[in-house]
Amino acid sequence: MPESATPVAFPPAFLWGAATSAYQIEGAVREDGRTPSIWDTFSHTPGRTASGETGDIAVDHYHRYREDVALMAELGLSAYRFSISWSRVQPTGRGPAVQRGLDFYRRLVDELLAHGIRPAITLYHWDLPQELEDAGGWPERDVAFRFAEYARIVGEALGDRVEQWITLNEPWCSAFLGYGSGVHAPGRTDAAASLRAAHHLNLAHGLGASALRSVMPARNSVAVSLNSSVVRTVSQDPADLAAGRKIDDLANGVFHGPMLHGVYPETLLVATASVTDWSQVRDGDLAIINQPLDALGLNYYTPALVSAAGEARASGPRADGHGASPYSPWPGADDVAFHQMPGERTEMGWSIDPSGLHDLLMRYSREAPGLPLYVTENGAAYDDKPDPDGRVHDPERIAYLHGHLSAVRRALDDGAEVRGYYLWSLMDNFEWAYGYEKRFGAVYVDYATLARTPKSSAHWYGRAARTGTLPPATA
Repeated sequence: MPESATPVAFPPAFLWGAATSAYQIEGAVREDGRTPSIWDTFSHTPGRTASGETGDIAVDHYHRYREDVALMAELGLSAYRFSISWSRVQPTGRGPAVQRGLDFYRRLVDELLAHGIRPAITLYHWDLPQELEDAGGWPERDVAFRFAEYARIVGEALGDRVEQWITLNEPWCSAFLGYGSGVHAPGRTDAAASLRAAHHLNLAHGLGASALRSVMPARNSVAVSLNSSVVRTVSQDPADLAAGRKIDDLANGVFHGPMLHGVYPETLLVATASVTDWSQVRDGDLAIINQPLDALGLNYYTPALVSAAGEARASGPRADGHGASPYSPWPGADDVAFHQMPGERTEMGWSIDPSGLHDLLMRYSREAPGLPLYVTENGAAYDDKPDPDGRVHDPERIAYLHGHLSAVRRALDDGAEVRGYYLWSLMDNFEWAYGYEKRFGAVYVDYATLARTPKSSAHWYGRAARTGTLPPATA
């Protein structure tokens, strides 16, 4: 049967959104009282980012937000997920808010609501105020309490108009890429510190969720966004299955264990015993972390393929998709080898496998029955270029989106409570250590002029958002 004869339809209330983060798009890093975050420091350190590029200007969303919101409305988006810059609101990570910083987010929220777009706020997308890092950063327990104070400030300011809240985005990256492999800010390489950071991020989530609920209307939703991995093994050999379990614990169980179930997996504690004694977990911490969630955000890009390590299996760089570093982001897992998945890849080198998104949604339907799920990030980087007429045609991204949204529809059919999908990203932007090399946006940004041009995928996605059905992948 032709593809167009059986349109893939979504529930009427399904949210069609796009996502961004503050440091990647805002720019204006020295305006209105903002002070440096760890990403300012990291990106200005020679050798840390591609071509030494920084987010100083990014795509200047701070000054162009009205244009960007109008573009979202033109495309037909029903929701927009963005993050707050902690050091713009609370520059030292302590004390009272800077109202000029909060005012930017007040204006942004008002603009979104005026265009009928539902705002979804992420409180932390990796940009810790530098002063808190100077005091020890996430490996220090105090930062979790500073985060709760910050959450209360933002919740008080915006909780009357914003109903969807996310405490942390991808705490795995903050802990293990920031403090383990060092490929993300702050660029530290200490396995034990990365596990302490993971626990304190969990604690920050629990304290932050409580702080938000103490100052916001009960109708508001509090969630977290996890980049949970779909971990596959090269064989069913017991050694490979043990390797898969170890990586699953480090990628997933270290966060969803305490957040959803109030416990760290015993297998995780055993596997990392040579790295840490877990004394960072104090009495009462797990109860604080195990706050009831109103929803769960899941970010998905590509599966992981692992085996037990061996000379024949572990040659060349670690193929985990998380950047090049002699230091591993997988503490206690030196006996695990990562492998490249077969098939097509994006510009990030990540394999394209929509079945992984279906598997992820079904897994969390079992982990937390009845909990509403959102795909809070999904997308692909391609080497997009304008044609001679200035149009940007990206059929690969359309095919990627069609495949992954079809996987979401299959998960709905199989009983998953999926409420919405946020495309990563609304527009091309500063892609962390990759600088401006990798383009994830549905909207093309000319970095010389900062002009925005919707790609063909943006128009395709807009049609899906307006109709609630997927256009053909060839559209």
